Amino acid sequence: MKNSLNRIVYVNGDYVKEEDAVISIFDRGFIFGDGVYEVVPVINGKPVDKKYFLERLDRSLNELSIPWPCSKEEYMEVMNQLVTKNNLQEGIVYSQVTRGAADRDFPFPEDVEPGFVAFTSVMDLLNNAEIETGIPVVTTPDLRWKRRDIKSVNLLGQVLAKQDAVSKNGKEGWMVEDGVVTEGVSSSAYIIKDGVLITRPLSNSILPGIRRRTLLEIAKGAGIEIAERTFTVDEALAADEAFISSATTMALAVVSIDGQTIGKGTPGPITRQLRNLYQQRVLAEAAE
Repeated sequence: MKNSLNRIVYVNGDYVKEEDAVISIFDRGFIFGDGVYEVVPVINGKPVDKKYFLERLDRSLNELSIPWPCSKEEYMEVMNQLVTKNNLQEGIVYSQVTRGAADRDFPFPEDVEPGFVAFTSVMDLLNNAEIETGIPVVTTPDLRWKRRDIKSVNLLGQVLAKQDAVSKNGKEGWMVEDGVVTEGVSSSAYIIKDGVLITRPLSNSILPGIRRRTLLEIAKGAGIEIAERTFTVDEALAADEAFISSATTMALAVVSIDGQTIGKGTPGPITRQLRNLYQQRVLAEAAE
């Protein structure tokens, strides 16, 4: 599905047509990558998984000493208004907060208002064809800075990693540092071995994924054993199943890594179970 050329976006207090949207060339998000962002899924015309999204945004802003551009309720109302104005039934709302606009200088400027922009994108979240086939993943070096727990707009490392994966016919990259998988380029990474769900523990080395948090809650409720620990590429290659999670993929099977088939080369039973349970959860939330 394609996004409309008549899309309405939000820019610093105003709802405008996308072709009329402008920001200052002095915005520190543009000059320094001095800002954070979030992505909220939309199902059946409703933003879902909202609570954890606001908590993570609050943490990222606090870590960078950027104030909220408005109240949390007003922030969420922008998401709702964009969904309504664009008649979005399924997809995402992307939002970004920067430190604001000021003459280019490295120290934090004083007396500036945070920048706040947001837009919608139409996406197939529930019926993506890759749900049934799974995706190939390619390992790639992790070149990012050391505060990956902050959802910063500094994404050049991820851009290079994603392009490296795509150039090798991967649909996603799994970044590797010191012989172990950190996370996906734009997702959290998991393997399953002997019925145990394995994913790296939270630290400054990875982003605290919202879908990761939700899926671990779901797995615990379903009686699936969880091991939060690091795992090597070799362990991943020998896994029974592997999958990724993100706002746009929910839970999506990984069927090969660096060209080597994982398990039976099809989405495994635990991956399917977790996706189905997550899908039921967000559908119920959208119906409330």
